[in-house]
Amino acid sequence: MNEELAAEILDKLKNGELHQYLVTKEEFMEFRKVLVSRNDFKHFRGIAKHNGEVVYQYMQEARS
Repeated sequence: MNEELAAEILDKLKNGELHQYLVTKEEFMEFRKVLVSRNDFKHFRGIAKHNGEVVYQYMQEARS
């Protein structure tokens, strides 16, 4: 996972091209670094799964 790929995935989630995306334990830190730098960071929801995996989804309303 590199920054370009992470940004592309996040854009696809935002645009509705992807409903959700599974981030593995190994990809998590790089993916998160790109995610938290975005202005729309609070629109993304991460759902923790087994083995350190996280499923990310985009929400129309920002979380508080």
